Amino acid sequence: MPLKPHRVFPAIAAVLALSSTLFAVPANAADAQSVMDKLNEFGPEAKALVLRAGTWDVTITNWEKPGATPTVQTGLVAERRMIGPMLEEVLRTVPGAPGAPFTRADFLTFNKQEGRWQYMSMDGRVPDGMMVAYSIDPDPEQRIFMSFLPFASPNIIGDIAIGQFWRMEQVITRQDADHEVKDQYFTLAGSAPVKWRGISYSYTRRK
Repeated sequence: MPLKPHRVFPAIAAVLALSSTLFAVPANAADAQSVMDKLNEFGPEAKALVLRAGTWDVTITNWEKPGATPTVQTGLVAERRMIGPMLEEVLRTVPGAPGAPFTRADFLTFNKQEGRWQYMSMDGRVPDGMMVAYSIDPDPEQRIFMSFLPFASPNIIGDIAIGQFWRMEQVITRQDADHEVKDQYFTLAGSAPVKWRGISYSYTRRK
């Protein structure tokens, strides 16, 4: 049934009015720069990240599967610094520490435009590439819950690596100015999915 003009034109006008509101631009370049400057200014979240910069001693507790006996790795140090509004962390083994040496890097920031936390990590221990996570809400910096984009991790069968699908969540908890915990929860894809805490990073600020 064809639409009648007296119904179509008001609808088009309403859409155009909404578009002009959503995509309105500042009247001049100075106004645009002012808006950008405000977005780039450190808000309370970025200011809180500044306080986390420095050197931290780290202990990793790992549970291979649900109910497994945990293994503990010490002799790790994390160096943190701000890059703009992002907190960069580089975690590595200290010389002489037990176990194979490795390096892990991550970035944490609060995106003021989106109103949520963003996170990315790269771990030299696993061939999982860059792992990206976002918070659902603008959580307070004392406790940040984030969900990772689903990813595949290698499942070795003989001499073949088959991608195994995983879901992952992370909770970063600031216990006080000198202590922090980063818990990671894993869920293996399948008909009976089970979520468990697989890795816990415990941070103590080095004095």
